[in-house]
Amino acid sequence: MIGAELMVRCLENEGVEYIFGVPGEETLDLNNALLDSKIRFITVRHEQGAAFMADVYGRLTGRAGVCLATLGPGATNLATGLADANLDRAPVVAITGQVSRDRMHKESHQFVDILKAFAPLTKWNSRVETGAIIPEVVRKAFKLAQEEKPGACLIELPEDVAEEPADGEPLGADRARRPSPDRPSLARAADLLNAASRPLILAGNGVIRGHASEALRHLAERAGIPVVNTFMAKGVLPADHPLALTTVGLAQGDYERAGFGEADLVVAVGYDPVEYGPRTWNPNRQAQIVHIDFTSAEVDAHYQPAVQVVADIREALDLLAGLIAAADRQPPRRPGRDDRRRADAFPLFPERVLADLEAALAPEDLVISDVGAHKLWLARFFGARLPQHGHHLQRLRGDGGRAARGNRRQNGVPRTARRGGVGGRGLPHERPGAGDRQAVGPSGRRPDLSRQRLRIDSMEAGAALPTYGGRRVWQSGLRPPRGGLRLSRVSRRFRGSAASHLARGLHTARSHGHRLSRGLPGEQPAPGDVRFA
Repeated sequence: MIGAELMVRCLENEGVEYIFGVPGEETLDLNNALLDSKIRFITVRHEQGAAFMADVYGRLTGRAGVCLATLGPGATNLATGLADANLDRAPVVAITGQVSRDRMHKESHQFVDILKAFAPLTKWNSRVETGAIIPEVVRKAFKLAQEEKPGACLIELPEDVAEEPADGEPLGADRARRPSPDRPSLARAADLLNAASRPLILAGNGVIRGHASEALRHLAERAGIPVVNTFMAKGVLPADHPLALTTVGLAQGDYERAGFGEADLVVAVGYDPVEYGPRTWNPNRQAQIVHIDFTSAEVDAHYQPAVQVVADIREALDLLAGLIAAADRQPPRRPGRDDRRRADAFPLFPERVLADLEAALAPEDLVISDVGAHKLWLARFFGARLPQHGHHLQRLRGDGGRAARGNRRQNGVPRTARRGGVGGRGLPHERPGAGDRQAVGPSGRRPDLSRQRLRIDSMEAGAALPTYGGRRVWQSGLRPPRGGLRLSRVSRRFRGSAASHLARGLHTARSHGHRLSRGLPGEQPAPGDVRFA
C-alpha cells in the first residue's frame, strides 16, 4: 500500500462521498487510488469552484466537504473558497499536491509554501511529512473542520510521500458530544427572561447548524418572544409564523424594523458577529444580552453579555424553556409587506418577482443567493419556510452557481432557485467534467445539471451578461426610483422559458406567477435559465 492509497482509506473512514477538484501531475497517485474507491471524484473547470462546492456540501450536511488541487497555482486557486468556508462556518478539508520533499529547501518550479499562504485562511493545516502519519493528519483535519465553529483545514501531500510505501490504519472517527449547559448560567438567563417586558430573540446560523430550530420555536412560543434572524438563519422560524419578525443584515432601517431599540433584553442564539455586527443593532451599548452558543462570545465593546450559556444550543434551549414562565405577551408589530408584492404593474417590481417565486416553490425547495446588493431583496421579501432552504452565501463568496452545484451533490437534483447579481455571475460555461457520472433521467437522457436552476439577476442598467451557449443576453437593471424590473431583450436561446414568455409580450404581470412556475426546473431537464434584471 502506498501513501495515496492509505489516504483514500482514511477519507472513506471519515464518510467522504465526493471529492471536488482538478487532477494534476502531483496528485495522480491519489486520483488513481480513487478509481477503486466508493468516493466519487467530481471534476470541475476551476479549483475555486471545487472549494465553493465543498463549502456548500459541508454547510448542508455538517460533514466536511472535500476538495482537491495540485501544487502551486492549483492550490492557490482554492484561496477564496476556503476563506469563505472559514467565515461561513462550513466544514471543508482541502487536499493539495506538492513537490517532493527533496525540492522544498530550494527554489523550484511551481513550489509555493502553501501552508504559510493558507495559515490566515484556515483553522489548521499540515504537511504530510511521512506516510506513517497520514491517519493522524486526516483525522485531525476532519475533527477540527467539523468542531464548532466549523471551518476549513488543509492537508498538503508531497508527491514522493503519495507514492512511497505506507503502513497504517484509519483512526476512529467518532464525534465528541457537545457539553451540557451550565445550570447556574441557565438559571440566570431564565431570571433575565422572566423579568423582561420586551425581550427579543436574535437567531443566527448556529441555530441551523445545531438543528435547534424546533427548540427555538418552542421557547419563543412559550414566552411569546418575537424572533429576528440573520441572513444565514432564514427559515429558522417559518416566515408566516406570528412571532417571526424579519430578517436583519445590511439593510438600512433594520434597527428600527426589528425592534432592537424597544427591546429591554436581546437573547442572541447561535449568533455570529460576522453575520451582523453588534454595533449595528446595539449602537449605544445599552442592550442587555443573553448569549447562547456553542462557543463563548467574541470580545466586542458592543456585545457584552450579561450571561453566557456555552453549550449545545438545542439542549440549552430545551432546558431554558422549562425554566421560564409561560407568557401571553402582546403580539409583535410585524413590518408590513409591501403592496408591490401584489402589484400587476409592468415592468415588474422585484417584490412581485420574489412573491411569485415564493408561491411557485414548495417549502422543501432551495433558494441560493449570491453575494451582492441583490441579496437584500431576497432577505427582505422572500419568506423561507424551512431551515436550510433560503441560503445566503454571506461572508465572502461571489459565486452562487457553483454553490448550487455543491447543493446538487448533497440533494440530488432538487428544484433550486439561484439568485445571482453584479460581481457574482460565476462561470456560465462551466459544466460538470468528464469525471462527473451523471444520473440518467426518466427520458433516458442525461440531465444537464448545470441548468437546473432559476436565476434572478440584478445587473446594472444595460449590462451584458456573459456569453451563454455561444449567444449573449442583454438585460437592463433596477430602475430608480420605482425599482421596477425591465427585460429589454432576450436571446433566442431561451425561447420557451419564462424569460422568453416575458420578452414576447407579457405586458401585464397577471400571468407572471403561472409562467414562473412553468419556467422552474422539475424532474425533467430545464429548458434554460430564467433571468430577470
